[in-house]
Amino acid sequence: MYWYQQSPRNGLKLIVSSSTWSDNSYEDGYSEAKFEVTRQNTGYSLMTIKNVTAQDEATYFCAASDR
Repeated sequence: MYWYQQSPRNGLKLIVSSSTWSDNSYEDGYSEAKFEVTRQNTGYSLMTIKNVTAQDEATYFCAASDR
């Protein structure tokens, strides 16, 4: 599962990739302290944005891959 952030000022950026078999992998500039991802199974993922500020205003997307 992949989580993306799309803001008008920065375009589309990958935040984190997660899988059921390994730890979440955060891209530079993003962390679990801010973007917490839980994944209970292959068909479910939830991202929680902590301590939301105006800087977090964006559209967020998730995408899945079967590989």
